[in-house]
Parts: sequence; structure tokens; C-alpha cells
Amino acid sequence: MSFLYAVKEIFKGNSQGLIVYLIFGLSLYTTALALVFNFGYRGFLPVLQSFKEVLVVIVFLSCLWNLKRKLTFHFVDYAVAAFFCYTLLYAILPIGEQGLVNRFIAFKTTSFFCVVYAAARLIDPKTIFISKYFHYIMLLAVFTAMVLMYEVRRDLHLQSLIGLADFNYYVFNLDPSGNYGLSWTFESLGGFKRFASIFASPLEHAGATLIALSVIAGVYTKDDYTFKPDLPGWLALGATVLSIIFAISRSAFISYCIIVYCYSKITHKKLLLRMIHFGIAAVVLYFIYYLSQEDRYDELVQDVVIDTLNFTHPSSVGHVLEWIQGIMSIYTNPLGIGMGSSGRIGGSLGENIGGENQYIIIGVQAGIIALCLYLSIYVSLLRNARKWYRKLTNKERQLALAILLIKIGFIIPSLTSETESSVYISYVTWFLTGIFISIISEKRLKNDEAVSSGS
Repeated sequence: MSFLYAVKEIFKGNSQGLIVYLIFGLSLYTTALALVFNFGYRGFLPVLQSFKEVLVVIVFLSCLWNLKRKLTFHFVDYAVAAFFCYTLLYAILPIGEQGLVNRFIAFKTTSFFCVVYAAARLIDPKTIFISKYFHYIMLLAVFTAMVLMYEVRRDLHLQSLIGLADFNYYVFNLDPSGNYGLSWTFESLGGFKRFASIFASPLEHAGATLIALSVIAGVYTKDDYTFKPDLPGWLALGATVLSIIFAISRSAFISYCIIVYCYSKITHKKLLLRMIHFGIAAVVLYFIYYLSQEDRYDELVQDVVIDTLNFTHPSSVGHVLEWIQGIMSIYTNPLGIGMGSSGRIGGSLGENIGGENQYIIIGVQAGIIALCLYLSIYVSLLRNARKWYRKLTNKERQLALAILLIKIGFIIPSLTSETESSVYISYVTWFLTGIFISIISEKRLKNDEAVSSGS
């Protein structure tokens, strides 16, 4: 439905209809595909899977064809274009052990965010109602929490009902694993269930929660730095708390806390900062006391915390081993070993090297040059969002703060997962990024023209 709505709007000349599909269509993307697969319509899967790329390309081409305003290019534009072209060479040239088709599939997973960014970059930011789409993201967070509560109350995974394991085996060649017939991602140490709600995995669920939290901070922070949410805002904020708790992702939970802390620093919330500092001190003191007790009533929680801190938790050990393997591959092959050698595509082909770190995945496949380009984009976005947040006002200021907090929030999750393989997280984040760069580029152009006319 969101796809059809987006198509209708796009052909009416309203390119921002794509945003509705990105928010509501891509959040349900894997769930919808799994349902189609298990209802017996396997032949439709390739068509449905191509919807997102087709829509983005249509918007890009239509905006390029109808472009009438003058574009001022930013460093991020050049870096994104360079990253896309450089990794495209690795897909075209016979580099690595994968065939041409698999190389292009891996290239799409790694680099298609550049096309999403470019499509957003060509849209006139004056036609984008940022606040409305931010409220859509908040509505999605509330709906996600409602489905989550159903899962928790029934003590079952929605993905078990829709047959996600069969879909993953058919499409990605991934065998079911874990105690719940899905994958180990859906459980934590001790057999605790990790819930994904409407998303493909608990990790994607947690990542979407970080986006929602950042958007809430952006929408309800006024120009005087006061945070004034209304009832829908409080409901959305409560929904993010529920989601981050039941997704049980340690990296995302830490990032959630980091977002709150950085928000407090950015907006000068001294009282909130004191509460956070006192809270951290209280948790540390309590944990020290807890360890000193001989009769501990919850050794499982203690084991999870200790094993996580000293990297003896099975999941942590797995991450470290993947990091070492990937780093050694980059060291011995600084120009990379080819697309599809790492990440989700490499995993589906059984040849994954260092596939649990977004940065290492890029480095293993396309080498240090591609990795440096990706990191330069990330650092530039952090710096520009921080810089322009002080200069912008109203809806533009909301976007700057949201982008800043999103980029801060995904630093740690990117160390433990391939964030660009999540279509919802990747597409939404880079679309908002493209709009943000358009806004600040126009502001910079006006400033330069004002200076020129004044001189």
C-alpha cells in the first residue's frame, strides 16, 4: 500500500511521497516478504524486493530531469560520489572470488545508500515537510511498541508466526539456529527472548529505536533548548524505552544512553547531566556492592555484565574474532579482496570475513581507500550537524539535531553489525542526510552571495 501511494505521488510530481514508503514500507519490508513467501507467492519476491531500488531511482531521475535550482556542492557530495564510483569499480572488475551477479548484489548492499542520498539531495528542501515526516517516524515507534507488547504478552516472536526462518533459508541460504528456530540474534545469554516487533531482527528494531529517539529530541527541542513534548511525544518516548529494553541489544542500549547524554550536553541540560552522572555513580556503586555479596540472587545478570565488560561473553568473543579476522585481511590486502567477501552476502555464500563491523566490512571488500571515504563522510556529517545546529532555526534546526544524534547513536552499533544492510535504517538515515546537506548548502550559498554583494 505504501508503495502504491508513493508511486501515485511521484507520478503526480510529488517526490516526497517516497518518504512515506521509506518509513512505513521499509520498516515492514522483511515481514511483508516473509508473508508473501509463506503464502506461496515466491515468484513475486524478486519484484517486491526491487520496489525500493526502483522507487529511489525513479525519484532520482525525475528530480534530475526537472532540476531548475542551482546546486552548490558540499564536501559530503564529493565524498559520497567518490565512494559510489570507487566501489562500483570493485563490482564491475573481476576482483575477488564472487561472480558478477553476487558482486553487484554486495555492491548494492554496501553502496546504494549513495543513490538514496543523491535522490534526496536533488529534492528542493522547501517542499519537504520535515515535521510531518518526523511525526510519522514517531507514529511508527508507537505502533512498533504495540506489536512488541503483543509479542511479550504472548511470549512468542512475530517472526515465528510469519515463517521468517523459511524465508531466510530460501533467500539468503541461512539455516535456522538458536532455541527458537529463527537465529541466535533472537535470544541473549540464558535464553532470554529478544524481540524484533515488525522489523527483520532485534538489531534492526533497536537501530530504528535510536532513529525514533533522535527524531523525538529534534521535534520537541525548542530554539531556547527547552524540551516540551506533547502527549503524542511522551507516548513515542515511552515506546522507545519499551523497544530498547525488549530488543536487548547491548550496543544499542549503550547508544541510547549516549544519545541522551550527548543531547544533554548539546542543549545545556545541567540538571539532566547531574542526574545522569549520579545515576552512573549509583549503578557502579551498587554493582560493586552486588559483587561483594556471597549470596547473589541473580547470578545470570552478573554474568552477562561481567562477560560483556571483559569480552568473554560468547557474542563479544564472536565480535572480537570477526574484527581480528577482518583487520588482518585489510592489513594483508589493503586494496580489498572484492565485493561479496564480507557482510551479509558473504555470510549467505559461506565465505564471510570480518562480517560483524560496518567499517571492517567496507575495508575487507574495497580496501582502505573506500573505508577512508566512508569515515570522512561520517566525520563531516557529525561536524556539520554540530556546527549548523546553532545557526539554523525551526524545522531546519530539528533536522540538524536529529541527524547529529542519529550519527552519534550509530557509532557503536556499526562496530557490531552491518548497519547499511538494514534497508529501513540505511534509507531513512541517508535520505534525511541528503535533505540536511541541501539545506546547509543553500544557506552557505546565500551567505556567500550576501558577502559578495556587500563587498
